Amino acid sequence: MHTIPEKMRGVYLTGNGGFEKLEYRTDIDVPTPKAGEVLVKIGGAAINNTDINTRIGWYSKSVKSETNEGGASGFKEEVTDDGSWLGEAMHFPRIQGADGCGTVVAVGEGVSQDRLGERVLIRTVQQRESSESGLESITFGSECDGAFAEYASVLSEEAFVIHSSLSDKELATFPCAYGTAENLISRVGVEKDDVVLVTGASGGVGAALVQLVKVRGAKVIAVCGQDKVERVKSYGADEIIFRGDSYVEKIGKMKVDVVLDVAAGDMWPELLDVLKKGGKYGVIGAIGGPLVELDVRDLYLKDLSLFGSTYQTKEAFLNLIRYIEEGKIKPAVAKEFPLKDMVEAQKAFLSKTLAGKFVIDVTAE
Repeated sequence: MHTIPEKMRGVYLTGNGGFEKLEYRTDIDVPTPKAGEVLVKIGGAAINNTDINTRIGWYSKSVKSETNEGGASGFKEEVTDDGSWLGEAMHFPRIQGADGCGTVVAVGEGVSQDRLGERVLIRTVQQRESSESGLESITFGSECDGAFAEYASVLSEEAFVIHSSLSDKELATFPCAYGTAENLISRVGVEKDDVVLVTGASGGVGAALVQLVKVRGAKVIAVCGQDKVERVKSYGADEIIFRGDSYVEKIGKMKVDVVLDVAAGDMWPELLDVLKKGGKYGVIGAIGGPLVELDVRDLYLKDLSLFGSTYQTKEAFLNLIRYIEEGKIKPAVAKEFPLKDMVEAQKAFLSKTLAGKFVIDVTAE
């Protein structure tokens, strides 16, 4: 039986702003699982854009610039009223960490003791109990405490059993990026032999999109920096376009069935130019900037379909677990950091100099 301590190590987010808002602590109370919850001893976590966005308040409608512009210091705009992922006020202190993998060590009222000892992946985007559509949700590490600590309380139904030879740290690269990517791909309806353009393919979400599109038997044209070509090809990309190059010049107009975008930004109009008539555009990020120029004629004269996606259905998350267990996708680890070096890990993440996910070893002293 696992002995649960009273205190744990973790990183508090104390407010919206720069790195100074991240506080490593060794005296945080270990949570007690409530009814319907399990306590997970976190074995691995990972950094995502949403962790940065939440810290700096980028989700606020008052912020117009790309994430990297405020990643170190935050923004001068007032974001206290709508700085969270839900467009609501954040509550501090908050333990962030949208990605988490670990072991169930305690259960709350109403949860079977049989869950003790289970190895679990935690779904990042979780359905609110009051949601009828399923789209009303919260994010692990934003509206509730997440994986940047030794222990986390999780709704039992959001902790999914997984059987894999991968380490907890490797498995922690999957929930946020791959779960969200799988849901987008499912919504858009990528089919075998489609030609799919993936932007930002060297990042965690980009790596997920490339691999999950290849699982479906489609062709991938991936966008990345020149120094990341081999890594992106290892994910399965069939062709590469260098970041900053014209999509139209490199691909041609009306050559692509599907665009899966994490970048947006100034070059966004060209993404619609390369889509065939009846093509589909899906987006799950805006690292190049959230405001784009849309000529509505491109949308209706080409009969295009546009999809936005954040929520992860349980079906998509179960698909993801199946792909992992069957070895159809692989973790894309860029670098590993101990929990106490969270600031350095986020600096490395924001530098965009390495391909893949930045992993947090929660177990390291």
